[in-house]
Amino acid sequence: MDEYGVLVERVGELVQAGRKKAQQQVNAGLVKTYWHIGRHIVDFEQQGEPSAEYGKQLLDRLSKDLKQAYGKGFSRSNIYLMRQLYLCYPKIQTLSGFLSWSVYCELLAISDDVSRSFYEKQCLEERWSVRELKRQINSGLFERLALSKDKAGVLALARGHQPESAHDLVKDPYIFEFFDLPERNRYSEKDLENQLVDKLAQFLLELGKGFAFIGQQYRITLNNTHYYVDLLFYHRILKCFVLIDLKLGKVSHQDIGQMNLYLNYFKKEENAPDDHEPIGIVMAADRDEILVEYATGSISNQIFVSRYKTHLPNRKELAHKLETLMQGCEEL
Repeated sequence: MDEYGVLVERVGELVQAGRKKAQQQVNAGLVKTYWHIGRHIVDFEQQGEPSAEYGKQLLDRLSKDLKQAYGKGFSRSNIYLMRQLYLCYPKIQTLSGFLSWSVYCELLAISDDVSRSFYEKQCLEERWSVRELKRQINSGLFERLALSKDKAGVLALARGHQPESAHDLVKDPYIFEFFDLPERNRYSEKDLENQLVDKLAQFLLELGKGFAFIGQQYRITLNNTHYYVDLLFYHRILKCFVLIDLKLGKVSHQDIGQMNLYLNYFKKEENAPDDHEPIGIVMAADRDEILVEYATGSISNQIFVSRYKTHLPNRKELAHKLETLMQGCEEL
């Protein structure tokens, strides 16, 4: 590239960075403005009292007058969300300057404070778009993570908990609602694997923080015999390889034994000196808990058997279980 080309590239980078910063400042200013509007609404409702009932008629009237005076942006639902923004974030300092109003609208729809806090922190750490945030909420990410951990772990998640061990890394079940496959008896394990690779962005979101994709059908050769790991990742936080094998039906003890072989190979042949021990995840449509217990009982390697589902979990059931779990957290 000549000197002029370098100049154009640098100017372009500055323009893009400036536009991004300006948009961020506009978003932050809009959120703060809406917070102040919400505060005025609540103050008007309370009339000096410590609390007041939410008045639908006030919002209807306010929406009508503000739309007439200032145009779009003051629908009844939007004004209601401004009110909720103040109620959920009574201290303006707790608002993030990096999250847009659209993101806050999604967060405000979450009634549970701990769950909302978790999604807010994940948005900041993972730079989720509104679409990505919607998917994670709808797939019950927090509920599934919470139910897979001890009660104290739920609160750690809400504080932006970083994975510290293999147990923190693995979910059960994984939800692949983004699949575009026919009825289950009409597709193969290869089809399943290809779908995950084709929709890698969604799959990485489902796996969680820190995963880097290395390859599909990663070959292992022992005594001129080839074996293939379905999907290979590296976890940049735990500094270890993560091997994933996919199974259509119920997991067998042979599947677990095969994963154990793969992990032993990676420890000897693939690990760098500063890598931690690899993690193996066998993802199956179903599992026999007793079989898994006996098949993994004397294995020193980190092997996990998780279920996957190709549809979203039952939200009512998850909400009920989470409510029970959170009651236990209050006792800690």
